[in-house]
Amino acid sequence: MPKTNLLQLASSLPFAWKSTVVGSAAGANFKVLRMDGAEYPNETHMFDEALLVLHGQMHLRFGSEVVQVNAGEVYIVPAGVPHAVAAGSQGTLVIVDQPE
Repeated sequence: MPKTNLLQLASSLPFAWKSTVVGSAAGANFKVLRMDGAEYPNETHMFDEALLVLHGQMHLRFGSEVVQVNAGEVYIVPAGVPHAVAAGSQGTLVIVDQPE
């Protein structure tokens, strides 16, 4: 598999918050998406989800608490924990999760 420039790939995606699967490793999906400052609604997964900010920042919301995740930082959301993304999140996000 050839190398992939994740920043270029994310910037070329036609829609923000619509991830694309780059590949898989160890049974997990490796995805990238573009954040555009808009909110992303609450969701819950039956698996742990790793959220790695490559560029920009993400405001990860857990109920009334908001955690800022900056470029170069990763947040692992445990299975079953509801989470959303607050407005103002922008940049490039990598998601590592299980295939559906």
